[in-house]
Amino acid sequence: MVRRALELAPHWLRWLRWIVFAALLSMLLWLVVRHVSPVPPRTLVMTTGAPDGAYQRFGERYRQILRSNGVDLVLQPSAGGLENIERLNAGSAMVGFVQGGTGILATNPEATGDASPLRALATVAYEPAWIFSRGLNLDDGLDALAGRRVAVGINGSGNLYVARELLAAYGIRQGGSEGTTFVREGGTAAAKLLIEGQVDAVIMIAAAQAPAVQLLLSEPGVRLASLAQASGLAQRHRYFEPIVLGRGAADPARDLPQENVTLLATTANLVVRDDIHPALAYLLLDAARQVHGQGTLLSRPGSFPSAKGADYMLSDAADRFFNNGRPFLQNYLPFWVAIWVQRLLLLLVPLAAIMVPLARVLPGIVTWRRLSKLYRRYGELKYLEQDLASHKLDDAERRAAHAQLDRIQDEIVHTQFPLELYDRVYTLRQHVDYVRTQLDRQAGRSQHAGDKGSFPADGSS
Repeated sequence: MVRRALELAPHWLRWLRWIVFAALLSMLLWLVVRHVSPVPPRTLVMTTGAPDGAYQRFGERYRQILRSNGVDLVLQPSAGGLENIERLNAGSAMVGFVQGGTGILATNPEATGDASPLRALATVAYEPAWIFSRGLNLDDGLDALAGRRVAVGINGSGNLYVARELLAAYGIRQGGSEGTTFVREGGTAAAKLLIEGQVDAVIMIAAAQAPAVQLLLSEPGVRLASLAQASGLAQRHRYFEPIVLGRGAADPARDLPQENVTLLATTANLVVRDDIHPALAYLLLDAARQVHGQGTLLSRPGSFPSAKGADYMLSDAADRFFNNGRPFLQNYLPFWVAIWVQRLLLLLVPLAAIMVPLARVLPGIVTWRRLSKLYRRYGELKYLEQDLASHKLDDAERRAAHAQLDRIQDEIVHTQFPLELYDRVYTLRQHVDYVRTQLDRQAGRSQHAGDKGSFPADGSS
């Protein structure tokens, strides 16, 4: 039983080494999968805007595109850009639209954006400050709104923030000495208040596609202000840019507007948290190109999405997207197939970096280990031969020496060696036999000397 255990021990040791190696390799692969190339989530939360606003419409189109790529986009309507920022900072949404002029780079000129967990993917559309009024001429300035009722947007919206900033440039504030009233309504609700005469003016920060904008552009008796100071206001507030809505752009058949209108425009920002999976960031940018790249009343095709004018630092994924386009694999493979192929490559590259040098070194290591088995046996034979040469062994020492030679012989027989080493194996076996012969000769001489010493010196009996 003991001998059988000794025979099986090397076999189990080899298996144990392979098991340990497989466990270490599996741990390495797990670390790569978990931390270097994690699987992107299949659900993404986007905070949009008012249910009847342009942000919500944009979100619906994004959802269709992401669904076709196997990602479920959950839309959360909101009061507007400021509430979207709160949600993004809190982590309850991963992506959202933020109105130009409300982000950290617009509200704090000294900020670098590093301290914020939010990053911009792109600016996606112009959002003009539409200033509609009934019976007022605001082209030369907004001073005429002093003491009036002005719809400035709902609480939590970027519309409210930008409208108050714009009015403050003319010295107009809530209440004030003139008794100006800021009505907290926005979207189609504010448009209806103007049409019904319950407010004197509406300041609406929205894309040209917004239903409220389309409604007021076509409403008789409602005038759209063309600000003469647009360029100056843009110099005071860097998030503004003067743009021109050409005559007839809204409705050529009805000649709306009936003259060129100069508007102040902000840009809508597509903003994400900085811990978004890069693959989803690329997918959102690709969706943005499809949704916003066709051009509108205020922008030429291809103007958006853009890396310019963002209110937050551009994300690393966005920077690579605008410089190099989509990842190579996503140009030729479906989204999830590209993800898995990319992950496979990320696993194979470090694995190849380990295995290729190992494949070169391993044969030498294996050969050295096999030779070391032979060299250890030669070492034992050397010391045993030195014992034989140094003194005569007694019976107990000879029995121990024979047992040692038997063990060496047994290990040689039951150890597997490659064919190229068998010449050395047979040589070792010959040396074992040689030492055994030397041991037997010494034992024979000792026996012969003992026999002689048992008779008297004179030969008498």
